[in-house]
Amino acid sequence: MKRLVLLLTAVVCLAAVDPQEQAALDRISAADMRGNLSFLSSDALEGRDTPSRGLDIAAEFIASQFRRAGLEPVGGADYFQAADYLETTPDPSPSVTLDDDKKTLHVKNASTNALAALDLKFAPIYKVESTDVPSLAGKVALIRRPGARAEGAREKFVQFRAFVKVARERQPAAVVIYGAPQPFPSLVEAKAAPEIPLISIADADAVKLLDALSPGESKATLSFHANEPKKTPVQLRNVAGLLRGSDSALSKTYVLLTAHYDHIGVKPSGDGDRIFNGANDDGSGTVSVIEIANALAAMKQHPKRSILFMTFFGEEKGLFGSRYYAEHPLFPLKQTVAQINLEQLGRTDDTEGPQVASATFTGFDFSDLPATFQAAGKATGVKVYKNDKSSDDFFARSDNQSLADAGIPAHTLAVAFDFPDYHQVGDEWQKIDYDNMAKVDRMIALGLMTVANRAEPPHWNEKNSKTGKYVEASHRN
Repeated sequence: MKRLVLLLTAVVCLAAVDPQEQAALDRISAADMRGNLSFLSSDALEGRDTPSRGLDIAAEFIASQFRRAGLEPVGGADYFQAADYLETTPDPSPSVTLDDDKKTLHVKNASTNALAALDLKFAPIYKVESTDVPSLAGKVALIRRPGARAEGAREKFVQFRAFVKVARERQPAAVVIYGAPQPFPSLVEAKAAPEIPLISIADADAVKLLDALSPGESKATLSFHANEPKKTPVQLRNVAGLLRGSDSALSKTYVLLTAHYDHIGVKPSGDGDRIFNGANDDGSGTVSVIEIANALAAMKQHPKRSILFMTFFGEEKGLFGSRYYAEHPLFPLKQTVAQINLEQLGRTDDTEGPQVASATFTGFDFSDLPATFQAAGKATGVKVYKNDKSSDDFFARSDNQSLADAGIPAHTLAVAFDFPDYHQVGDEWQKIDYDNMAKVDRMIALGLMTVANRAEPPHWNEKNSKTGKYVEASHRN
C-alpha cells in the first residue's frame, strides 16, 4: 500500500509538469555528474586554489561543457570573463609603535593591506565607538574587532562593519583594527581604486593599552612603517554561457544560475593526503550548473527569459569572482531579475541529520524566490524548506551576497549547510549521493524554468527588516 501511495503521488507530480519541461528534467543524469565531478575534484587539479594551474584546468573543462551544450559564449574571450588581479605578499615585519602619556609600546603581530609603502609618524588616534565621527584627516581611526565566538557576535560584526565604513569615509590616514586578528585578502583587482589602508593589531599588550583609551579624541599616537608589498599580476576567469530566451521581450532579461568552481588548494606540509578536493564544496554546485545547462539547452523551445549559466573563481578567498561580476556585469543589472546560486548539493550527511530529497535556501524569507522553488519541489518530490537555525546566518557566506548587494534577488540553495568533511581533505567525489543530487537538480531546473517563463520578476520581501539595504540597492539599478 505504501508503494502504491508513493507511485500515485509521483504520477500526480509528473502530471503537473509541462511535457517539454519534463523531457528536460529527464535529461539530468546522475552518471554524467559522477563523471564530471570525479575529474573536477580529482587530485590532478590540486584543490583548485585561486590562483592555480588546477583552477585554470577546471575553467577550461567547464567551458568545454558549455560549448558541448551549445550555450552562447558571452565572456569576451570564448566562455571566459577575464579579470586582472594582483597577488600580494605584504611586508612580513612592519615597524609599529604606540605612544600614550605613560609609555611607548613596540607592537608585535601587526599587518596591513596597504598596496604602497605606508609611513605614519605619531599619528593621533581617534577611537570609533559610534557612527557619529568627524573628519579624521591626519589621524588614524581605531576600531575593535569582535571575536567570532563573542556573545552576540553577528550583531557586533554588523556594527563593526558599519564603524569601518564610516571611518573610511572620514578620510583618515589609516583605519586600525585591533583585538581579534583581521585577515586581509592576498588578491586585489589590478585596476581597483585606492582605498584607505587597514592596519591589524592583535598583540595582547597593545590590545590592553588600546582598550583603555576613551572613545573619540585621544592623546595616544601611532607610528607605523611597512614597505611596499610584493605584487604579482595574475589573470582569473569566471566561466559563462548564455541560453538565449525565446520571447522577444523577456529574452532581454536575465536569470543567473551560478556556483563557484574554486576550492582551497593543498596543505603546505604534512604526511598523507594533503589535497582539499572540494567535491561537495563546490564541485557539486559546478557540475549541477553544467548538467542543468545541458538539459535546458536541448529543449526545442527555450524558456522565455535568457539564462546565464556561470561559475565563479575565488569564492573561498572572499567572493572575488561574483563581486567582480557584480561590478563588471556581462548584462545590465537592471535587466537581471534573479540569481540562484548552488552550494553543497551532493552530500546528504548533514551534521544536523540526513538530508534526502530535500533542499534549503539562505535568506529564505528575504524574497519570493524560495516559494517558487517550493512549488517546483512539490512537483518533483523534493522538500524545499527553511532551516530556522542557519538560513539567515548563511546568507552572506556565498556568492549570492555579491548580487544581493547590487539589488538582485539572490539566494544560495544547498542540501547540507554543514557536513563532516567541510574544508577537509576527505571531501571527495566518492562520498557524493549522485541519485539524490540529480533529484534535487530536477527541482532546481523546474524552478529555474518557472522564473524564466513568468512575466512577473522576483521581488525582495520589503516587510523583512533584514532586506532594507537590498531593496534600496534594487531601486538604484
